[in-house]
Amino acid sequence: MRTVSIHDLRVALDEGAAVIDVREPGEYAGGHVPGATLVPLMTVPQRLDDLPAGRPLYVVCAVGARSAQAAAFLESRGVEAVNVDGGTNDWVAAGYPVEH
Repeated sequence: MRTVSIHDLRVALDEGAAVIDVREPGEYAGGHVPGATLVPLMTVPQRLDDLPAGRPLYVVCAVGARSAQAAAFLESRGVEAVNVDGGTNDWVAAGYPVEH
């Protein structure tokens, strides 16, 4: 599983990357990476068919632990998943834009 920084995610977003946020709905509502789709960690197995295919899927959470779990699971199912280390917390700390 590949892991990238939030700075790498920013570049990938500018290139049209697909991002899922595996936090809980309340966390997501409090602020998320622009364009990220909410897919709480416990729902990832049921949502496999809903996820974008044919390109890397960036996975983000608060700090990188839940997203690492989700990315590992996705990779085991043949999805090219990329874990975002530092997650939304580092994204916010870097001053990057946030959607609510």
